[in-house]
Amino acid sequence: MTNSLRTHITSLSIAGTLLMSSQGYAAAPETHGQKPDRKPDTSTRHSKETADIEGSDVEHLTVQGHGFNTMHQALGLSRMPQDVMHTPQNINVVPQALMQQQNVKSLDEALRNVPGVTTSIGEGAGGMNGDQFLIRGFQAQNDIYEDGLRDFGVYSRDSFNFESVSVIKGPSSEVFGNGTTGGAINMVTKTPGLKNHYSADFSGGSGSYYRGTLDVNQKINDSTAFRITGMGDEHNVVGRDYIFSHRWGVAPSLAFGIGKRTTLVLQYMHQQENSVPDFGVPVVTKPGAKYGQPITEYGIRRTNWYGTDNDQNATNANMETARFSFKLNKHITFYDDLRGGEYFRSFAASKATCDTTCVNNYFNGDASKALVARSGPSGAGNGTGAGTYMAPLPYEQTSWSVQNVGSMVADFHTGFLRHQIVTGFDIERVNDVRSQSTYLKPKPYASLVNPNPHVGNLELVPGDLNPGGLVSLGSLGAKSHSNGYGFDTGLFFFDQVWFTKWLSVKGGFRWDRWQTSYNLTGGNVAKNPDQHFHDVTGVFNPNASLVITPDAHQTYYFTWANSTTPMGMYVTNGSVPIRPGTNSFASPEKAQLYELGAKYSILHDRLGLTASLFRLDKGNALNADPVTGEIQGSSDRQRNQGLELSVGGVILPGWNISATYALYDSSTTYSATKANRGKNVQYVPHNQATLWSAYSAFPNKPYNLTVGGGLTWREHVWLNAANTLRAPANLDFSAMISHRFNQHWKISMNGYNLANRLNYQSLFSNRATPSAGRMFLGEVSVAY
Repeated sequence: MTNSLRTHITSLSIAGTLLMSSQGYAAAPETHGQKPDRKPDTSTRHSKETADIEGSDVEHLTVQGHGFNTMHQALGLSRMPQDVMHTPQNINVVPQALMQQQNVKSLDEALRNVPGVTTSIGEGAGGMNGDQFLIRGFQAQNDIYEDGLRDFGVYSRDSFNFESVSVIKGPSSEVFGNGTTGGAINMVTKTPGLKNHYSADFSGGSGSYYRGTLDVNQKINDSTAFRITGMGDEHNVVGRDYIFSHRWGVAPSLAFGIGKRTTLVLQYMHQQENSVPDFGVPVVTKPGAKYGQPITEYGIRRTNWYGTDNDQNATNANMETARFSFKLNKHITFYDDLRGGEYFRSFAASKATCDTTCVNNYFNGDASKALVARSGPSGAGNGTGAGTYMAPLPYEQTSWSVQNVGSMVADFHTGFLRHQIVTGFDIERVNDVRSQSTYLKPKPYASLVNPNPHVGNLELVPGDLNPGGLVSLGSLGAKSHSNGYGFDTGLFFFDQVWFTKWLSVKGGFRWDRWQTSYNLTGGNVAKNPDQHFHDVTGVFNPNASLVITPDAHQTYYFTWANSTTPMGMYVTNGSVPIRPGTNSFASPEKAQLYELGAKYSILHDRLGLTASLFRLDKGNALNADPVTGEIQGSSDRQRNQGLELSVGGVILPGWNISATYALYDSSTTYSATKANRGKNVQYVPHNQATLWSAYSAFPNKPYNLTVGGGLTWREHVWLNAANTLRAPANLDFSAMISHRFNQHWKISMNGYNLANRLNYQSLFSNRATPSAGRMFLGEVSVAY
């Protein structure tokens, strides 16, 4: 082999396989439900010859494409057996290679690479924050999945056990069940493989950031392996006073029958966190201005935090999973996935309200007299009182869930027609118990300019001991305890029929019976009697697609899909799941998607391209009350339509790229409030884009170097239906540099928000949370 050819092969291997993980895996993971319908190009095969060049003992490993081209990547769930290329929906994948280069540490950070995903914060009388996302402007906090099973927990998900993260855009009720209006987020976890592997890394940097992770994979025999990943993380937030997070996690897994007809993967995940919640800064309208903006746009320091030293967020999340598959013959494969989850949360937070008096004092009077309330729907006014008691109130929450999905994938022919049928059942139950507490002492008002979090002991007591301090939820009254459950039984069936090798039609449906119960007890029962609600809703969601695949490297499709979100879906992550007697209870949220798309894998599968045009219509839109955090239905009808583009892969040997662009045109097509008709949908930007690129120079030399960088950009978004409050545009520049000493040791440095720009990552209807300022993070990695 010539030296030039040897260098070319090695460069391609490093760009497409070594970058798959700084933890040493050169091949894509064994992915549950993967059924590739074609053999990979020889240009993407990691052969023994290449392994010998790199000084590795890896042999006969095959990589589907390259680490940044996800077109031939499986989605990680049996109900969607096709790869990204052949699934007729727009799917954005954040691969392991990209997460490693960016040193991604959480689900939130991973999703910043996906256009159309916005982070929101919840609050109120038992409302949530944790991981809450909107996809294409629509609520998705109930649509977070891990290996295709729903993760009901309300916590901030660390990335230490992620292999990849996918966002499946548009309604997917035929696969996931109720919900998924804007789309679904699916995390593929790290599972055991048949190559022994031991790795660890340590990061440290700005904001007193300290983080370590561990990943150990041990082969037991020819078809059995054990793997354990772990994480410890402690950091403050650069540019935000008093905010910190301490968390740790561990995720052991055991796989039997790897490469056999029958496989079983057993997994456990535990993550625990103690942190301070950040509800951001108030959005205010300056006198004479056309719209309101975060107060930090008018000279208030970005570091200002309006919470108290009583605020806390303590979470404890546990999930046990068993994933079984059996290949009956070359035509039929059975799957059964079972998960249990147990979650605990203790939560107390503050939100700042700057009313008209506060605004006038700041802009037109004495700024030092501008006071904000730390809770309640009203501001501090002239500050003549002692303070406020109201929402958000502290609470403790205990939840558990269980889900079992059984499915069959059958590939066969009837005459000249080829079929792929996916059918099965989905049973899940989630239970939630919450107890509100109240303060006997009011939260003192805070200075808008110089807030002081040290307010002392506010005398926290159970809500039953101070019913006057409980938050009234409208006609439901003020109650100290709530409990409820949701029980879903779903049946799904869809068939893809190939009339020719290049033309197919896919159609199917899912039927769900959603049963929910909700109970409010305690407080002043004489004034607010206990209430008990129960509802059963049957839901039918069809979908259909036309798919054209001229060859293995291109796909064109048109998809129509339907989704339904009945009230009662938000058992664990909403303060009031159902409100009988209202229009929102009688009519579930419904959505329809029309999407036209194209996908390409070019340059010998080194580069993947996607383009999609879509229209998403939603009726009876669910909204969150800005004071209580209640998820309530409305008669509003909303539409979001637009164009989404993406490119990912290896442009030249050693040079990778990941880029996306989204152009959205959103509007409220009908509202009972006439002034809101025609206005933009909350949280939906008109333009959004991401770019990341890195180049590996001299990959086989002692002086090797990888440099990279990119940006994320989001145009301004409106925070309310009336389009009178908005968050400014976000623009974030980041970069990285790394060096490998040998095949085992690597050092790297990442820089984030290099321009130290004032951005806003988490948004709500009347507040916004400033993002972290400029920070640097160094990392040392070792892998054997």
